[in-house]
Amino acid sequence: MKACIDIGGTKVAVSLNDGGMDLIARRSEPTAKTGDNDAVAVQILRMVDESCAEAGIAPAKVQFAGVASAGPFVMVQGHIELATPNICGGLAGPGRGLPNDWMTALLGAPLAQRFDQVRIENDGVAALEAERRWGALQGFDHCAYVTWSTGIGTGLCVDGRVLHGKNGNAGHAGHTFASDNDDALCGCGNVGDVESLVAGSAVERRFGADAATLLQRARDGDGEAAAIVDELCRVLGRGLYNLVATLDLQRISLGGSVFWNNRDYLLPRLRSEVAKHLPALTAGCELVPAGLGNRVGDYAALALVA
Repeated sequence: MKACIDIGGTKVAVSLNDGGMDLIARRSEPTAKTGDNDAVAVQILRMVDESCAEAGIAPAKVQFAGVASAGPFVMVQGHIELATPNICGGLAGPGRGLPNDWMTALLGAPLAQRFDQVRIENDGVAALEAERRWGALQGFDHCAYVTWSTGIGTGLCVDGRVLHGKNGNAGHAGHTFASDNDDALCGCGNVGDVESLVAGSAVERRFGADAATLLQRARDGDGEAAAIVDELCRVLGRGLYNLVATLDLQRISLGGSVFWNNRDYLLPRLRSEVAKHLPALTAGCELVPAGLGNRVGDYAALALVA
């Protein structure tokens, strides 16, 4: 039996898998952000035991864990810890409004004590692997997965090889700088990076309405809301162009709650922004919705242990 774990800035999801594509005893709850900095790991272990109880499986039978987590990661004595802006309040300080002062959240070491084998990957990388195995990126050797959700995450593949980097942080394009806008504080401490400008966690801080409300207003014909959404698409669209220009990609698969719940409205705007720039690089690169839809996070964790 395998545990499939998805850690985001908003929620943690856990399910079990005994082979194939079936995910059983799935549960989801808000990500722990108070107490000691092992709170997320403690939460995960409790949720795995609860899934086992629901499925009637002895916890000792679950010896493998695939973890798709929002990053960045840092390595401490050979174990991954999370330096995740939407989880660790110590990175940007009190101005970010998170209820802790963690610089990192423990993850790899506590899980290694419980499971025989643990594979932890950035959630963008894990989603990329799932999309390449089962979704919209099957058959593509030069591709990316981008999530527009609580944060902005990316997984990258060039020449058929998924990129990882020295600490597993390759693909953190959400923390590349896009503006000197001084009202845009990212949870990582940057001011003016892509995530601070367009992520779901940033929209409410900047514009006084959550992303779902803002997008609904834009759909209903509110000119001010529509202008804001167009600007969000301009910023993220330029970020997508930068990926295409840097890596010469064939296809980018897009997911995440902000994008997925409004894909019919957002996708044409993102495609238009990318297509504005240097056809020698952008021609032939497609932007498509994630083939795994709103379950890409679940299957991302499964891809790590499949």
